[in-house]
Amino acid sequence: METLLYAKRISKSNQCSTVEGLSLVLLLLLPPVSLIGQAHTNFIFNQFNVSTLELYGNASVQSKAISLNGRFQFSVGRAFYRHPVRMKDRGSLNSTFSFSTTFVFSIDPSSALDSGFGLAFMMTPHRSIEGFLPGPYLGLISNLSTMGEASNHLFAVEFDTSKNLEFQDINNNHVGVDLDDLISVDSKAAGYWINSSRFQELDLKSRQNIQAWVDYDNIHKELKVTIAEAGLDRPQKPLLYMKNMSLSNILEEEMYVGFSAATRILSEENYILAWSFTTNGTAKPLNISNLPSFIHRKSKSSNSKMIAGISTACIVLIVLVVAGSLVWLKRNQYIDLIEEWETEYWPHRFKYKDLHIATKGFRDERLLGSGGFGRVYRGVLPANGLQVAVKCIRRETDDGVKEYIAEISSLGRLQHRNLVQIRGFCRRGKQLFIVYNYMPNGSLDKMIFGNPKKVLEWSHRYRVLRDVAAVLLYLHEEWEQCIVHRDIKSSNVLLDSELNGKLGDFGLARLYERNKNSHTTRVVGTLGYIAPELVHTGKASPATDVFSFGILMLEVACGRRPVDPSLQPAEVIMVKWVRELHVNGSLMDAADPNLGGQYVEGEMERVLKLGLLCSNRQPEGRLGMRQVLQILEEEAPNQVSDAPFNLELRSTSSASKSLPDSLQ
Repeated sequence: METLLYAKRISKSNQCSTVEGLSLVLLLLLPPVSLIGQAHTNFIFNQFNVSTLELYGNASVQSKAISLNGRFQFSVGRAFYRHPVRMKDRGSLNSTFSFSTTFVFSIDPSSALDSGFGLAFMMTPHRSIEGFLPGPYLGLISNLSTMGEASNHLFAVEFDTSKNLEFQDINNNHVGVDLDDLISVDSKAAGYWINSSRFQELDLKSRQNIQAWVDYDNIHKELKVTIAEAGLDRPQKPLLYMKNMSLSNILEEEMYVGFSAATRILSEENYILAWSFTTNGTAKPLNISNLPSFIHRKSKSSNSKMIAGISTACIVLIVLVVAGSLVWLKRNQYIDLIEEWETEYWPHRFKYKDLHIATKGFRDERLLGSGGFGRVYRGVLPANGLQVAVKCIRRETDDGVKEYIAEISSLGRLQHRNLVQIRGFCRRGKQLFIVYNYMPNGSLDKMIFGNPKKVLEWSHRYRVLRDVAAVLLYLHEEWEQCIVHRDIKSSNVLLDSELNGKLGDFGLARLYERNKNSHTTRVVGTLGYIAPELVHTGKASPATDVFSFGILMLEVACGRRPVDPSLQPAEVIMVKWVRELHVNGSLMDAADPNLGGQYVEGEMERVLKLGLLCSNRQPEGRLGMRQVLQILEEEAPNQVSDAPFNLELRSTSSASKSLPDSLQ
């Protein structure tokens, strides 16, 4: 097109000579790639309409601004410039164009106490949201196994309002640069420099309009990211300044540019109010004088009207309540009660009617399992067809409420890919309900002991052990408080559709400050997994979780339960049996015979030895979960040599004689 326009201009010129005519012919005969390759993108939106964008998921245009999520839960919203942007000259695919963009955004959290996860400016070859993950993944990644892979071709600048330790986030209010991964190559606490020495913090979720500038200079290989309150001049000193930054391997020949945001249980509205972008130049300045504000949603007049309306309604309500209280109570004798702790611990509440429909009236045919404090049913939510697991607890004693509160208050605030994600709760009379993500492959014990049609392969078993070790490390050391699960066992390890391990059932979890003993003295847990010191002290600690995990490793490797009275007397207690095999030099005889020898011998030996070491009778003789995970990932192989095991076995052989048989 550019070639034809150029030719038309020459043909209209009265000064077109014969030489120029020949030049024109040669020009028209040349392939147009070189000229087209030089075309650059340049656009500016001081307000938006649907015709200029490609919207995916829950993204929409509201009041001439982009709303990426609305108030939807478990959502991914993406908004892109309608056309792909050329980022490389076709004649030189290794040479990336420079680019510059500026935009104004506003983040409106659903709660003043907590929020969602923020938003990201992105450049990607993929527009669709199909398979892209919600929550802390910001809709940027479609598969956890590909994180960090060069095939992602992802460039993103995240404006993150949540601290996710698995991504090594510095805090819950930061700006970071992501390259093919959600672990930022650089990040800084959100704010801007007033001068070279004075830094002003900026709360990303304050609902105020914030302007951001992202500039990439391919010639000097520099990336600058700057933010400030909308309306202020651009700070001279950027928030992020990255030198020697080459994007030639990240950006493809054509990329889509736009924004992405995602939520999980806590909803959050993420707005883009204006946007300017250009390649090989500086983005044109935005007109921010007429942008909407989300800080004050109601005017004084509307507040006055609301107060007057409430006052009038209160007078009428008093009369109606007195007259109709008996009728109301009769018709609503089974209404869900809302107690103070419910709003404190968890915001999302399901309607009992929806759960009743989802589980077909909690029929036995939908029963997945029972034990502890309740029964678990499979359900399909009528609103969206999503499969869930519904745990039903009948409140007979105060203990039921305490365990219920512990479960939703701990699991509900945790975020790790190897935790069973809780979606919400419901209460009706004395019945309590917790709604989880459904795990299609059930629990680990059923895949090993439950006479499955197909034996769980060793590679899957080993991966599940690493998954559980990773999440225990997160619980013990990487979250803001130390969490002791107190009931690590194979039936509490669930498997998703890809046989990844997910730790669930936090009914016995307890929070306490690190380096302090818990105050409860009630022994809880499951026979065979309880650490010996719990019998005497009743005090749970990370070391008692390590003991239980040691037993879990042994049962996964041996293919048997911790205590099996049907076996010979010397084999009833699994850990004692494996310990004797190790002393006699025949440790590998403990391997699950159902595997038919189909396992990596080094891995099997490592798991058996590590299981024995973690189930040491003395807490101080056990490893921490960080060391355990390093060993499973073969980052510290020497720690499971024969020497420490022999020492441990000799030191405990005499002590075992003084312990009850049930603990040996």
